[in-house]
Amino acid sequence: MTIPTDLVVKLAAAKSVTVLTGAGVSAESGVPTFRDAQTGLWAKYSPEELATPRAFRRNPRLVWEWYECRRQLVAKAKPNPAHLALAGMEPFFPNFHLITQNVDGLHQLAGNRNVTELHGNIMRTKCFEEGVVVAKWEETGDVPPKCPRCGGPLRPAVVWFEEAMPEAEMETAVSATRNCQVFLSIGTSNVVYPAAGLPSEALRCGAVVVEINPHQTPFTDMATYVLAGAAGIVMPQLLDALTAARKS
Repeated sequence: MTIPTDLVVKLAAAKSVTVLTGAGVSAESGVPTFRDAQTGLWAKYSPEELATPRAFRRNPRLVWEWYECRRQLVAKAKPNPAHLALAGMEPFFPNFHLITQNVDGLHQLAGNRNVTELHGNIMRTKCFEEGVVVAKWEETGDVPPKCPRCGGPLRPAVVWFEEAMPEAEMETAVSATRNCQVFLSIGTSNVVYPAAGLPSEALRCGAVVVEINPHQTPFTDMATYVLAGAAGIVMPQLLDALTAARKS
């Protein structure tokens, strides 16, 4: 793919860059998308049956075990070239914000520092009753384990269907979106709100908005630039072009 020269010029001149990443970025590391995880023993369940507070109250063991399977997949995953390119891009800009819909922590593992996790992190655990993140608990054989503070059941620290988005993270994401010069939308279908509204908000606020995705999305026709391809291919090329422009 040829990266447009004028895009490289605008990116190289930018002081503030905000990035939104979605499931397509993690899929290139072998992490199945949320719905693609419904295979094998879990094929008979819909995600909505396994990822709501109601489902957890009804059958906490089932939900905990499904997330344990997903955690095992995530634990084996490694950052791919898209993750590494984004980590390499961060030091170029005084203000660089990475907003992700992914829950796998691969951006941090690749080296990104300023990461906002809109949907939580599957490798963290919190108390279902109190919402407090719990790092350690006594192994008693209970499934799910019990909170050491209150005795309530533990759950993955992710945002489920029917739950509100984390307020602080959304405020950070919206602020970063409204105040950037360049906004990159990478590997996201742009259909899950409120995150799907961020590219349009960046455009409304005057940013150059770049969509990087092998497939068209509802936002494609509005984007300033469209780089149609896999993030693991496009992002290293964009980083190389940016590096060369900064040196010239």
